[in-house]
Amino acid sequence: MKVNSKMIGTKVTSVEQEKIHNLVEAGMYLNPSDFVRDAIREKLEAIEVIKMRDVDYKTAKKEILGYYEKYSEAYPSDISLELGVDLELVYRIVNELVKEKRVEFFE
Repeated sequence: MKVNSKMIGTKVTSVEQEKIHNLVEAGMYLNPSDFVRDAIREKLEAIEVIKMRDVDYKTAKKEILGYYEKYSEAYPSDISLELGVDLELVYRIVNELVKEKRVEFFE
């Protein structure tokens, strides 16, 4: 399988270069490029881009209520991430649902 690869150039400090060189010399990487590829892969796996959706209040409330029905307990921040709904909107809706006694907020 042929991989379509691209080259990316960058500069590093002499201290960073020395550390990379030491890792290569210790046999942890084949060469500096191997280190950079591994570092990029590791960073890309660690970062998750979260896309927030533009939903109206009524739709968001319905989705949040459904989320609570499915999971029974959830922090507003988890709901925001999972549903892609603005955190402030989630807090407003959760507070309303608590006042309506439709969900129970836990700490």
